Amino acid sequence: MPKESVKHFVEKNSFQSFIIGLIIFNSITIGMETSETIMNSFGSTLLLIDKIILSIFVLEILLKLYAYGFWFFRSGWNVFDFAIVGIALLPASGALAVLRSLRIFRSLRLIKNLPRLRFIVESLLLSLPSIGWIFVLLTLVFYVFSVIGTKLFGASFPEWFGTLWASMFSLFQIMTLEGWADIARTISNKYPFSNVYFISFILIASYTTLNIFIAIVVNTMSEIQHKISQKESEKIGNIIQDENEELREDIRNLREQIVKLEEKITRKSLS
Repeated sequence: MPKESVKHFVEKNSFQSFIIGLIIFNSITIGMETSETIMNSFGSTLLLIDKIILSIFVLEILLKLYAYGFWFFRSGWNVFDFAIVGIALLPASGALAVLRSLRIFRSLRLIKNLPRLRFIVESLLLSLPSIGWIFVLLTLVFYVFSVIGTKLFGASFPEWFGTLWASMFSLFQIMTLEGWADIARTISNKYPFSNVYFISFILIASYTTLNIFIAIVVNTMSEIQHKISQKESEKIGNIIQDENEELREDIRNLREQIVKLEEKITRKSLS
């Protein structure tokens, strides 16, 4: 079978929809395997279904390898698909029995097959460099407040602020807003001005940093969307330009035919 025909087949919307449906169905069957009652009744059937679905996924990968050749691995998403399916082919017995639970990673293939999900993930990945600097800033804030908290409250409340690491863990709990009020009220009974410490940390670590994180991701998504819109506009512009060129060529040919026809008519009238 020609490579172009195979490429056209694997890129068809109907084939992609079939793969998406298969991924969703496989995710459900893998989840059903966690039920001992279901496995006692339909365990063999579920395992057979899993093998059939895996065979279809392997066939899909082989078709894409045949159609695209080495270019298949130029796409990170294709490498991701290849790795997910490859893990499922490893023997899941003995020391590698844990790999059987990793089959659920096949559900993540939906990210690649659904454009909206893929757009979100790509935006997050492109945001990583900027997010990394936010992490550096947050680490610095944690360190400063941990040192202050250890020196101020360590002697009286060693379970929360006895050491630098204990302070960091307590501040992480406070940043998530999980039970922070109980810690703050308990400490404020002995240190009335400690509320300034806790409120300042929450405002900086929870609200400000989180909003910066969201702003970076949203900004990256807007930039990607703008680039996509530009590419689509350029593509449409190229199509229109090609159509105009074809139209000009047709008009040029038509004029030449009219001129030739007029010359023939002139010759006949003179003869």
